[in-house]
Amino acid sequence: MTQSRDSDSSRSQNNNHKDHEGEVKMLQVVACIDGSQAAPAVCDYAAWASKHMETPMMLLHVLDKERYPTEPDLAGSIGLGSREQLLEDLAGLDRKRAKLALEHGHYMLDEAEKRVSEAGVSNVVQRQRHGDLTESLLALENQTRLLVMGLHGESSSERESHIGSQLETVIRSMHRPILLVPDEYTQPRSAMLAFDGSATAFKGVELLAGSPVLKGMPLHLVMIGADTSDRWEQLKKAENMLSGLESEITLAIRAGDVEPALHAYQEEHDIDILVMGAYGHSRIRQFLVGSTTTTMLKTAQKPLVILR
Repeated sequence: MTQSRDSDSSRSQNNNHKDHEGEVKMLQVVACIDGSQAAPAVCDYAAWASKHMETPMMLLHVLDKERYPTEPDLAGSIGLGSREQLLEDLAGLDRKRAKLALEHGHYMLDEAEKRVSEAGVSNVVQRQRHGDLTESLLALENQTRLLVMGLHGESSSERESHIGSQLETVIRSMHRPILLVPDEYTQPRSAMLAFDGSATAFKGVELLAGSPVLKGMPLHLVMIGADTSDRWEQLKKAENMLSGLESEITLAIRAGDVEPALHAYQEEHDIDILVMGAYGHSRIRQFLVGSTTTTMLKTAQKPLVILR
């Protein structure tokens, strides 16, 4: 097994050395690990993707610098009734909390590696960063083939359906495929692609055609809108592009609003993974970057793949 754990400082030095040497970084399946209930499922889905894509895995833990500052800023805190010693004591507690949180992160990464190793993944690295989640992911974007995250974040309520507080920001910022997973893992058996026939939609089809992750898996290509001959031609063109996957491909056109129509089709055919993309200025594009995004993420009971 290949294993390493990089802190912020060691990571920077190692990457600078690699950059000077001109070494090409290997793409990886990046699994974001936190203290949420979805963390075990993130490990399981990432392990599944890593094996099927024959791609190494990175287990990533990002400690929020806002919640756990390494060096609390006391500037401006000396106000009415404040005592410098008391403020310094409080700062000391913050530093201790940050240290304990980092240690807990190391423990979570170790447990995550045990889990994916038991699932059959042998090429794993650990990485821990202290900072903003989106910024950390963007810094690793050129090393990422697929990003795996939980639909529900660490602060989500058990009684309510909340999406991760930073999830939409990550979706809008990253330009890599993102696999968003529920709290429980189920072995993927089938997938569907929400398709609109645009040029960028066909780029998404090309991306799927070049990835082994769905190879041999039944795949549905679904368009939402009017049932026309032009749409069927677009679907058949996409079908031909995916012939190398050796998958049973089903083509379908459904009328109605995007979110309920896609969910209804998915339930009707018991499909495990819904694949979507940000397609130009189409209805699906508006759906992905508009208020309906939150609704879709909240109502999702099965994995979503967002193509970027």
